[in-house]
Amino acid sequence: MTSMLMTKIGSLELKNPVMVASGTYGYGEEFDDMYDISKLGAVVTKGVSLKPREGNPMPRVIEVASGMLNAIGLANVGIDNFLSEKLPFLVSRNATVIVNIFGSTIDEYSELAKLLDDHDGVSAVEVNISCPNVKAGGVQFGTDPKVAAKITKLVKKAFSKTVIVKLSPQVSDICAIAKAVEDAGADALSLINTIPAMAIDVDSRKPVLANITGGMSGPAVKPVALKLVYDVARSVRIPVVGLGGIMTTDDALEFLLAGASAVQIGTANFVNPKVALDVISGMDSYCRKLNLSSVQEVVGALEIQN
Repeated sequence: MTSMLMTKIGSLELKNPVMVASGTYGYGEEFDDMYDISKLGAVVTKGVSLKPREGNPMPRVIEVASGMLNAIGLANVGIDNFLSEKLPFLVSRNATVIVNIFGSTIDEYSELAKLLDDHDGVSAVEVNISCPNVKAGGVQFGTDPKVAAKITKLVKKAFSKTVIVKLSPQVSDICAIAKAVEDAGADALSLINTIPAMAIDVDSRKPVLANITGGMSGPAVKPVALKLVYDVARSVRIPVVGLGGIMTTDDALEFLLAGASAVQIGTANFVNPKVALDVISGMDSYCRKLNLSSVQEVVGALEIQN
């Protein structure tokens, strides 16, 4: 691929604007025998907490019409195991690493950021204040502008590189949250996280997921995500990373046209493990076809009829 796909998110320079979304790509090891993961714009890791988490009980994933529900509950190895076991692998593969972090308390975010700041292999953190599938923390941090801003300030103080804050769609005014986070010093925003949803087994008359509800992702959420990215990109000055239901190059380009500077691919990784490479190639072809010097010429280039 050529330099026309190079993208900048805050101070972070990416070889292309295509990342893989947190929670859908593990820690990268699972895809290592399929292709060179350094070809990705970035790997956004599975969410990491201070202590290991087992997550929610099974069953916690189910396929539904036009997508999937998950109630994993942010199961992860914990920050110590991540730094000693998972990060070295990603560094050995020359991957650009963005670590998704979350906490049950505000102070835990700061502590995580501080622990990650000393590691050269970590290029950025994605601050998850918007997960709907955990009992403590999670989405409530992302629904209050003041709390969201406070977490952002603490992380920015503790982490010297790029800070991306992941927003929840489960708010009445996502632009108010976005502006509060921007004013608190965030370098970029990513949106959207999954949408709370559920499925019921009519024979047993019980919820399909043990957690009762989960987060909806996949093609069904794309129109919602696209609209929210469009709204937020017009209300802030910092870069926006768009995600939600991206399955093809055209899907990704829609997010760029709506104002996203980069994208993350999530659920599609389960359908086609090499989908991110397909999208990168497709973007390259698109730019060549239109004789563009940079993919960033597409960002926010949506033509609105008056």
